Amino acid sequence: MANTYTQIHIQAVFCVQNRDCIINNSWKDELFKYITGIIQNHNHKLLAINGMPDHIHIFFGMRPSQSISELMQKIKGDSSAWINNKKFIKSHFSWQEGFGAFSYGKSQVNQVITYIQNQEIHHRKRTFIEEYEDFLNLFEIEYDQRYIFKPVNY
Repeated sequence: MANTYTQIHIQAVFCVQNRDCIINNSWKDELFKYITGIIQNHNHKLLAINGMPDHIHIFFGMRPSQSISELMQKIKGDSSAWINNKKFIKSHFSWQEGFGAFSYGKSQVNQVITYIQNQEIHHRKRTFIEEYEDFLNLFEIEYDQRYIFKPVNY
């Protein structure tokens, strides 16, 4: 689209189905590289990616040629298939339904990158649910407690 100029910075957060802690350090970097490739193939710019065994954070510059929902569906679907094809875990891998997406201004970019790079430090003090609810509250997003990332009840 000629004459279209944007500056859109998005942090996306999503977790493993049932919040199982199965993203292993032995293949985590490969997963992050694979997701980076998906983002770049859709002409967005990865700024930071990191996570914990049960969830990941992706921070990227987004082009307006695609919706966030479409990109997240692609990232989650393709990366799930990739993990399953690589047989990194014994059972079937999938991401939990839904995601969080939070926008930032240019002045906040370095702060968000640092936050994402230091996930291990943050989670020594706070759980993923505490972190996620903090994001929702900070961004003044109304939410239904029933749909916050929690293990599925059987």
